[in-house]
Amino acid sequence: MNKETLEKLHYYELKEIIKGYCVSGLGKRLIDELEPSTNIKIINKRLNETSEGRRLLDASYIIPLEGISNILLLIESMEKGASLDPNELITISDFLRGCRKVKQFMKDKDGYAPTLSFYGENISDLSYLEDEINQSITGSMVDSNASKELKKIRRQIDICENKIKEKLDRFLKNGENKECIQEFFISQRNGKYTIPIKSAYKNKIQGTVIETSSKGTTVFIEPEIIGRYTSELSILKAEEDVEEYRILSTLTDMLFERIKDLKMNLEVISEYDMICAKAKYSKAINGIKPKINNRGYIKIIKGKYPLINNSVPLDFEIGENYRGLIITGPNAGGKTIVLKTVGLFTLAVQSGFHIGAVEGTEFSVFQKIFVDIGDNQSVENALSTFSSHIKNLAEIIRKSTKSTLLLFDEIGSGTEPNEGSALAIAILEELYHKGCITVATTHYGEIKNFSNEHPDFENAAMEFEIETLEPLYKLSLGKVGDSNALYISKKMGLYNSIIERARIYMDTKNYNYSLLEESKVIKDKDEEIEEEFLEYSIGDRIILLENNESAIVYKERDKLNNIIVLYNKEFIQVNCKRIKLEIKASELYPEGYDMNQLFIDFKERKLANDIARGSKKALKKIKKNSKL
Repeated sequence: MNKETLEKLHYYELKEIIKGYCVSGLGKRLIDELEPSTNIKIINKRLNETSEGRRLLDASYIIPLEGISNILLLIESMEKGASLDPNELITISDFLRGCRKVKQFMKDKDGYAPTLSFYGENISDLSYLEDEINQSITGSMVDSNASKELKKIRRQIDICENKIKEKLDRFLKNGENKECIQEFFISQRNGKYTIPIKSAYKNKIQGTVIETSSKGTTVFIEPEIIGRYTSELSILKAEEDVEEYRILSTLTDMLFERIKDLKMNLEVISEYDMICAKAKYSKAINGIKPKINNRGYIKIIKGKYPLINNSVPLDFEIGENYRGLIITGPNAGGKTIVLKTVGLFTLAVQSGFHIGAVEGTEFSVFQKIFVDIGDNQSVENALSTFSSHIKNLAEIIRKSTKSTLLLFDEIGSGTEPNEGSALAIAILEELYHKGCITVATTHYGEIKNFSNEHPDFENAAMEFEIETLEPLYKLSLGKVGDSNALYISKKMGLYNSIIERARIYMDTKNYNYSLLEESKVIKDKDEEIEEEFLEYSIGDRIILLENNESAIVYKERDKLNNIIVLYNKEFIQVNCKRIKLEIKASELYPEGYDMNQLFIDFKERKLANDIARGSKKALKKIKKNSKL
């Protein structure tokens, strides 16, 4: 499979989730190496293994894999001619014991898992090697009973060491040595038996200085009286090392003779760990084994995208009555998730993973899967988003065959809509003639129309709750969806007047250029044109034509035909062309009413804010008022 496809569909993230159910590095290694198969027999075999593992779990049977570690590196070390140390041999022994337990466990499970039970027969029982290791190694050391020779050498070492200690005890008790000794105990330094001697007396004691303390006040001397025994002990220690190495080499050779069986055991245990991880994942998501075909038919019933918790179930179908599906609907409505669900489910099934869906779900095996999802802009190659998009599509077209699943997000986007939609339709036709299964999302009406008219294409729409602006993330086959851009814009606070103009333009394409003319200021040096305007008084309630909302007149018209109004607790300046009278102040307030009361709170607040931000105009105003 194409690596970019695996990355874009988050296949590696799914594998990481399943790896979390492994009990050892053995299964994790196999999952890391696992890739979707294109062989329908292998896929069925993988799915059946997962189903058998799931049946064991559902019957409360758990294959005893705990404690089994990966011995691959130890096998490779033996193949290179190295001898294993005691700890490594114990690791092998633990592995063999685990293999024996698994083999015993699987003997009577053929009713639940016939294939997995058969795998257990391939495990070699090497309990005799396990016993040899356990008899020869204790803890992290070669046991004295591993050989008669080792036992004899260690007995002689004990005798020699006892004689050394006797000699040193006499040295410590000798009154002549009392003033020379720093501390009265025997200390081992660098494998030598020593006595702590005061530095000032080191020349009075016959022996070899083995070490000096950090402060230099004490030297550790091996007395001459134990020299003969020290030499004897060194020889015995060397003989001990030789005998231990011989025993370790013998055990390693015994294991190497059965290295093929060790490798087979390792392979079977690894498979069990991976299959159990798949089964645990299946149980966690309440997964199923879907039906499999190789004719391009996909049917998903209540499928849940595996990388989103509590995802909305998807019903989806393609490949029977139509081979192309065009999905429409608003942004953030779930179109891309549909593509990723179809793609990731297909990869999962071809890897032997169960999927979170309902029985009756069916998948086709594809030789190739290609996706064009997301922003492919390439800074390195100086390619725009559209250029990279087309480059990717060109490569996909070249490589696509009859057994190919194609997933396109916003096909043809990134350029002028008429060209983009025409190009997208031509690409869809080319891939259709190649026999591909194609699922694409779009906002272009021309592509929707193409799909509606083409006998082998179908439309589908993402459902959307218009009133609440909530996407339902539900796919409806056979429907054409709207982008709902106007509804979204309205909810996001765009003026109603703009929304209504956009709606008219969509329906009629009759653009209103008079707005442009109204914005022009015409001046003539010899002639000044004056227009008559309604005179507005302080306190009049007016309508702002831009958004059809109310405001109150604060300052009357100036020579530029602008007035200042109070709108949403702010003073703003508007031209008289942009307003109309709603109610005169004389109709709203009684005669003699102090209009300043309408604005005093806002004036004072504005003045305070201006002072706080250091406005020079506000400061001048304060000085002026103080002089008055």
